[in-house]
Amino acid sequence: MADDDSFTPRLGRQRQQGGKRARRYLGRVLAAANLARGGAAGRKLGEGSFTGSRIGRGAGVGRVLASRGGHAASSRRRVIVKASIVRLAGKGTSAAAAHLRYLQRDGTTREGERGALYGRDADAVDGKAFGERGAGDRHQFRFIVSPEDGDQYDDLKPLTRRLMGRLEEDLGTRLDWVAVDHFNTGHPHTHIVVRGKDDRGADLVIARDYMTTGVRERAAELVDLDLGPRTQRETQQTLRAEVEQERLTSIDRALLKGADADRTVATNGRDAFDQALRAGRLAKLSRLGLAEPLGAGRFRLAPDLADTLRSLGERGDIIRTMQREFSRAGTMRAQADQAIYDPAAPDARPLVGRVLARGLADEHADRHYLIVDGVDGRSHYVAVGTGAETDVALSRGSIVRVEPIQVEIREVDRTIAQVAAANGGRYDVDAHLRHDPTATEAFAETHVRRLEAMRRMGGIVEREPSGRWIIAPDHLERAATYETARLRDRPVAITMLSAQPLDKLVDVDAATWIDRELVLGSPEPVRDAGFGHDVRDAQARRRQWLVAQGFAEEASGGTTFPNGMIATLQRRELLRVAGQLADELKMPFGEAVEGTRIDGVYRRSVDLVSGRFALIERARDFTLVPWRPVLERQVGKSVAGLMRGDGISWSIGRGRSGPGIS
Repeated sequence: MADDDSFTPRLGRQRQQGGKRARRYLGRVLAAANLARGGAAGRKLGEGSFTGSRIGRGAGVGRVLASRGGHAASSRRRVIVKASIVRLAGKGTSAAAAHLRYLQRDGTTREGERGALYGRDADAVDGKAFGERGAGDRHQFRFIVSPEDGDQYDDLKPLTRRLMGRLEEDLGTRLDWVAVDHFNTGHPHTHIVVRGKDDRGADLVIARDYMTTGVRERAAELVDLDLGPRTQRETQQTLRAEVEQERLTSIDRALLKGADADRTVATNGRDAFDQALRAGRLAKLSRLGLAEPLGAGRFRLAPDLADTLRSLGERGDIIRTMQREFSRAGTMRAQADQAIYDPAAPDARPLVGRVLARGLADEHADRHYLIVDGVDGRSHYVAVGTGAETDVALSRGSIVRVEPIQVEIREVDRTIAQVAAANGGRYDVDAHLRHDPTATEAFAETHVRRLEAMRRMGGIVEREPSGRWIIAPDHLERAATYETARLRDRPVAITMLSAQPLDKLVDVDAATWIDRELVLGSPEPVRDAGFGHDVRDAQARRRQWLVAQGFAEEASGGTTFPNGMIATLQRRELLRVAGQLADELKMPFGEAVEGTRIDGVYRRSVDLVSGRFALIERARDFTLVPWRPVLERQVGKSVAGLMRGDGISWSIGRGRSGPGIS
């Protein structure tokens, strides 16, 4: 080398050392990596148990707190913390804003008033401003913090602020967060929403160990400081209360853990108190039919003990929720007139009724419920799935139809299977366009999105590095499995029959849900009790109004309704609202008639008493046509369709000659 900068490396085989062939450089790197993470030198990289739990802020603190929490004494104050990461891509931002609004709903404070967001330095913060700051974030964190002894706090705000201060110290960054306290359940709790950015604007990544146990341990530390460790008397009182509970308790978990292979347990305990607990609980389980007495203080536990007790606990929670909603609405319902709607039951039928209340069954998982006063005279609790899947805007007093969702193979899945069968078990956009020349690339991309959703669930489809999809011969069966799994997020389909309450439909100059029931007949039996009684009364009054307005005639056999009555009423309202929109938009209205083609830009939906319509802006005017959910993904885009009767067949993402969406 002439100087220090003229060195030129030459890569090749390493020379033999000590009579043995030297390991290649890559092998030495893999061995060093194994040693660095505590593995054996001879173990291959990737064969360990790496889970990513140590990636992110707070990893070290989380491990220390987790190890300490595992040996916590029974005198520790217990705090339940539920943590989740919410992606904000797609509809995530709007869903996050809706979540904040819902957290601030009425009836969550001690006084039953509207909840208020607060932050580090203020007791009232602007949720909209918080949402705008996080509009570009990749994700956000949500925590629910529920101290077991939260009812001993007059105000949870100081505890929450100190907890967030501890989190900032552990994570090494300032956090942008808002919180709201809820006192509407038996256990006061706090909802905390944290932006997914650190104080430098980078994505905030929190280690899983800290998310799962670190936050809980920090909260328990603070509650211990505030209230002091639990006394032995408090601990015993808590355990005594579990003896008669119809839910899965800590005593049940101890019994299950100590049972032998035949699920046999004994009343013998560590001491007299423990033995009394076990004996009392086993006697309760025996009365519930979940434990069989064998004599001499021995019992055999039912094989489905845990699942049955969980179901009983959920049912008890539902009954308490219904009673709370009835009290809030100022109504009374007998136990016989309350029901839990089960869409999976073999005899499940559509439910038509009035929305009495809507709420969160699981605030952490964003699972909602409805209380529906049915035309059958009973009030029903309906689990409707996650908020993201519940796209119908439901208000108190609106009238809906709830139907079980049947697992069925979609046409998109059949198309994917057909294309793959003709292409050696592979699917991609090019293969689709060759298979169906009428399809557009945009339409084929909808099939790719379907496959991507299946891939994220895991194990259903696989994507090659080239972008092609590997489609198994049993793809349709796998698609059915995927749809079955999705039922948890959307177990029922909800159709809005009337956004207006029943008493507003009696004398309105429009086609109403009552009119359709009168003309076509009700597919569901209307019982003369509860909401069914109100419906019968409204129908009688509506008949009188229709006769007085000349839309119907009284005859000896009852009331007759001429053909086209509903269409006439709908058109009257449509023209009336269209005139108002024409003044607002400064454009003339062009009525869409059957058989005409509709081409234009979809602007928004318009809710009428007669139903929901889509506002389509054309070159020289605008029109109103029946709305379909598929249009909401086309706001501001050009759409085309053909009017057919009282509906429209849309051609979205297809060639003009291709099939559309009716």
